[in-house]
Parts: sequence; structure tokens; C-alpha cells
Amino acid sequence: MDTTTIKLHGKTKQQLDKFKEYKNESYDEVINKMIFIANKAKTNPEFSKETVIAIENARKRLKAGNFITEEEARKRLGF
Repeated sequence: MDTTTIKLHGKTKQQLDKFKEYKNESYDEVINKMIFIANKAKTNPEFSKETVIAIENARKRLKAGNFITEEEARKRLGF
């Protein structure tokens, strides 16, 4: 995979940080998520609204500690 470096203003980075769903989420993942939502907004505005709401709800659950670890998910699924 090709990688590149981009310059961001500190304020832009802070705003991107707010879109992270988990601590180690990469900026590439955050930006791709935002691109997905933007593209969906063009073709299906209602779906995009639902996606944004789902992401906000997921953030709230994570902050509240309401999640399971990967290890627990594997156990539950029998892996």
C-alpha cells in the first residue's frame, strides 16, 4: 500500500480526533469513514444521516465502557 504524508493545521487534527471511534483508530480509517459518509450523502441523504447517528451512538457506548473485547467476541463466536 502506498502511503503519503499530509500537513494539517492543529485545529484540523483536533477535529479529526473527535471522529475517532476508538483510541488507536488511524487517521486513514477516520478519513475513509468520512469519505464514505460524504459519498452516501450524495446518493442517499437519509442513509448518511443514519450512519452519522450510528457512529455517534457507538462513540457514546465506547465512552461508557459498553463494549466487548475482541477476545470476548472470539469466545462468543467460537473462534
